[in-house]
Amino acid sequence: MNLQSDTPPIAPAVLQRAAEWMARLWAEDASAADADACAAWRAAHPEHERAWARLQRFARQFEALPREVARGALAPAPALAGHAAGRRRALQLLGLIAAGGGTALLGQETATWQRAASDYRTAVGETRAVVLADGTQLVLDTASAIDVRYSPGERRIVLRAGAILVTSAHEATSTYRPLLVATPHGTATALGTRFSVRLDDDASKVAVFQGAVALQPSQDSAAPVHLQAGRRAGYTRHAVQDIGKVEDSAAAWANGSLVAERMPLGELLAELGRYRQGVLRCDESIAGLRVTGVYSLRDTDRSLANLALSLPVRLSYRTRYWVSVGPRQAS
Repeated sequence: MNLQSDTPPIAPAVLQRAAEWMARLWAEDASAADADACAAWRAAHPEHERAWARLQRFARQFEALPREVARGALAPAPALAGHAAGRRRALQLLGLIAAGGGTALLGQETATWQRAASDYRTAVGETRAVVLADGTQLVLDTASAIDVRYSPGERRIVLRAGAILVTSAHEATSTYRPLLVATPHGTATALGTRFSVRLDDDASKVAVFQGAVALQPSQDSAAPVHLQAGRRAGYTRHAVQDIGKVEDSAAAWANGSLVAERMPLGELLAELGRYRQGVLRCDESIAGLRVTGVYSLRDTDRSLANLALSLPVRLSYRTRYWVSVGPRQAS
């Protein structure tokens, strides 16, 4: 993969949502309201429409695969004719993708299965601790993937999707090799540190908990921006931005918790949604409610139940994988 390509990969979370919308519209009980809501989601951001088009193209390509090839990826299905057969195969494909937290597989035209072939990866709702050969400790967040590219000149970790928490080890070789995390937006080089990197739609985000990190956007020739402990920042290919304060609790996800301090409910639900399969919707009328507390990322249903107990909100489960949070009705 060329990290400096002019066409960046689509974020896994966006592709996941596109797959969920497609599966919903193909359901027997899909309504006109569902179609309108999907259309509104597609129109809300250019990346949404790009993900929708990519998913449709991928589904068509899968429908064209010979039966012998498809059989290795999907369980056999009853024989169907014409369009119904193609739709069933595409639905099976979406199920396979969702079950593995693998919509990032669709994110790159030239390397469809790159995330599945990454050195280390996690499914939706999973976190994973890894110790590299030099003693560097990593924790992979939900739906994350990395490749490790150590060479005589550097220790490079390529973040393909999601987020990681890095505790750097001291270089033991006679020749110092910098430790860095590369994303499509640039690099974050460790300066004896503990830090996290998250790959989002339009930027990468770094939070430094110990030591310091040097941020270098991929298309900015200026000197790197040094970020000290207790600070966070985002960076695009062209600039470092949004530098601010970060709390130690920002890394609580590595222990399965989300710490909220007057966090908008819509933002909190968006984070919980990253750790569960399916759709988690928030009514706009309550998205601004402020939430304080500690919520489990390993049991998101329990976290949702706790929210319903402490806030004037109501949970509506269409299925386990389609949950809406709205205002509580007056009794």
